[in-house]
Formats: sequence, structure tokens, C-alpha cells
Amino acid sequence: MTGWLVTLSLVAVSPAFAIDPDEILPNPRQEAQARALFGEFRCLVCQSQSIETSEAPLAKDFRNLVRQQVVAGKSPAEIRAFLVSRYGDFILMKPPLDAETVLLWATPALIVVLGGGLAGWALLRRRTEPSAPAPLGDDERARLAALLDE
Repeated sequence: MTGWLVTLSLVAVSPAFAIDPDEILPNPRQEAQARALFGEFRCLVCQSQSIETSEAPLAKDFRNLVRQQVVAGKSPAEIRAFLVSRYGDFILMKPPLDAETVLLWATPALIVVLGGGLAGWALLRRRTEPSAPAPLGDDERARLAALLDE
């Protein structure tokens, strides 16, 4: 039981391990605003992690950049716009649905539809195909016997 508690507590605080104490802003309100934004941006090195949880040096640079923007008085929307203008929609953990990202958003649904279609086609094909060949009729037996006699 104790092992589970230790594991659970480590998982719960794992994002905190990615942030160095020297990165934290002295103003708690600004630090909270910056941290709220960290989860929205993708680490360009890790690609599947946000800059909040990534330990890559580039993620640390992005966290510092976001903090600088917060200290400069930028709003969350302005910070998002700034990073998207420099790095594109790929920097966002949840890119917007538009003409460029529609395939990205539609891919899971397409996979489900195509997989279901293939499974249905395979089931129909299995049901329509006979499981064993039909026995030979009298005419076919006679023809087979004649061929074998030759």
C-alpha cells in the first residue's frame, strides 16, 4: 500500500520536477499566470510533452520566454499569438481546427470509419464464402474419372 502512495505522489508532482527554482518569478501572481500557460505549449524537442513537463533545454527556454512575456504585461492571448507567429500552430498542444489542421483532427475518425468498414467487409465476405467445397455431383465424378483414366 505504501508503494502505491509513493508512486501516486511522485506522479502528482512530476511536472514540478521540470521547473528549476531559479526560473520562478518573484511575483506569485505572475508566476501563476505563466504556469497556467505552460500546459498549452508543446515542447518542440519532445513533441508529445508540454513545456510544463519537459526537461529539455528548449522547453526551459520557452518557459523563460513565457515568463518574460508575462512580466512585460502581455495577456495570455498576446503570448499565444506571439509564439504561434514564431513557431506556427505546431507549438500549441491543441491546434485550432482550420484548413491546415482538418486532417489532423479528422484522422482518428477516419481510422475508426475505415477500420469498421474493413471489419464489416471481412465479415460479409466470410459469411458469403462457403466454408467447405460442395461435394461433386454425378456428372463431375464421371468427368473426373474419365480424366484420370487418360
